[in-house]
Amino acid sequence: MTRTPLLPATIFLLAGWLSCAHAQDPSAAAGPTAPDRGAVPLDHLPALRGGYFPLVDEASGRSHHVYVRLPEGYEAAPERHWPVVVLLDGDSLFPLLAPTHLFLTYDEGLPEAIVVGIAYGSFDPAINRRNHDFTAAGTDTASDQGGAEAFHRFLAGRLLPAVESRYRADPARRVLLGQSRAGYFVLWSALHDPDLFWGRIASNPAPAPAREQLYRNPASHRRDDLGVVVASGARDTAARVAHAREWAATWSARSDAPWQVELSVLPDGTHAASIGEVYRRAMLWLFDEARTEAVRAPVP
Repeated sequence: MTRTPLLPATIFLLAGWLSCAHAQDPSAAAGPTAPDRGAVPLDHLPALRGGYFPLVDEASGRSHHVYVRLPEGYEAAPERHWPVVVLLDGDSLFPLLAPTHLFLTYDEGLPEAIVVGIAYGSFDPAINRRNHDFTAAGTDTASDQGGAEAFHRFLAGRLLPAVESRYRADPARRVLLGQSRAGYFVLWSALHDPDLFWGRIASNPAPAPAREQLYRNPASHRRDDLGVVVASGARDTAARVAHAREWAATWSARSDAPWQVELSVLPDGTHAASIGEVYRRAMLWLFDEARTEAVRAPVP
């Protein structure tokens, strides 16, 4: 079949129509590399592969986003239960520390674990209520703070049961990690309910407000294998450095401490950017078999 060539005028009009259509299409103007604004599947990032589910705090009515990274070999060992690490401020710490745990398994022999990040979904203070959730009620607590007890009830009554009903998590090997204001909450939780978490990591914990809550008498406990790591970056503020040292020293000396206390000082550490090294040191200390065997050994 013979094709009729386009007339020059037709070619000119067609080119003009295409250029106008391109100019009116925002996605075309951005080019082929324009980012996809839809949901991004984490299954294509194997170091973060696991699951996700939203979870509503029925007391506050607020929604949280729960991200889960499953251990390598999880599917191949259907009878096995795994330690579970809960990361506060999961908005930023989950994508950092979930792969870090995998690398520590490769390089340091750290036992694999289910890593859970609980996220607000935004850094906007109207949505991200960490300032409220991670501070206890005290003499100097502001009106927009003091929600630690309610958030703790949410962790114990909603988050942990939700995770442990969906995944093969070992309730005897729970770890809670928080940084800065969330580090304060970790220490407060250790006194409020010692047995809820086997291990706790408080990275550069905030010293105030409600500082007095961190030195009150601890609640009763049944376990004797609990551990708390307080990490302090030497390049953090003088107030936070002093607070970490004082808290660790005080509770290391108190006979009513429900847990072993480890102070981990990072000579070149900063407030936030050293979290990977904090995680490495703290997790290796918590899972050190010599530590757990020592605390379980009978006193002669």
